[in-house]
Amino acid sequence: MQNLQFPLQFNFKIGTLANDFEATDASGHTVAYARQKMFKLKEDIVIYPDRNKTKELYRIKADRWLDFSAAYKFTDESGQEIGKVARKGWRSIWKARYEVIDDNERVQYSITERNGWVKVMDAMFSEIPILGIFTGYVFNPSYSVCNSQDEELIRLKKKPSFWGRRFELTEIKKVDADDEVRVMLALMVMILLERRRG
Repeated sequence: MQNLQFPLQFNFKIGTLANDFEATDASGHTVAYARQKMFKLKEDIVIYPDRNKTKELYRIKADRWLDFSAAYKFTDESGQEIGKVARKGWRSIWKARYEVIDDNERVQYSITERNGWVKVMDAMFSEIPILGIFTGYVFNPSYSVCNSQDEELIRLKKKPSFWGRRFELTEIKKVDADDEVRVMLALMVMILLERRRG
């Protein structure tokens, strides 16, 4: 997952018991396949290079179970910790906010929902019979990845689709090559958590 060709597409699989999605680059090549293990008290997500799932590239695990402000640790295939992403608990009630932390416990980037009203409207309209199934075409949240100078580097946007299946990552400014994997893993965690919330 280095030297990525943007925009990237995240496409969730429908009809599987696991919460799976495939990440493809601008040329349509698969750059990662994420699988969230189901029925776990703690989040456990495995990242593979492709949908064959023959080799584990990264593993993401929550540090606690069912907690509003859990941190999610990233490890590579050798088990070495390479960073984590932490959800900012109460600050995320209105607009989702996460911090990307490096392996030295320093906050490097923030991921923030751009408009909290989109989530509110989506939740309200999804409760209306029949009309609720079309909210995925109308209310599409977006998120910004910013550095410590508050410069936007990457934008993640939900694309119109049934069941919130499709997301697109657009590069605004270049992320440091050393941090690219960490940022991508943080976005993968965030998308799995926020997609569940609506």
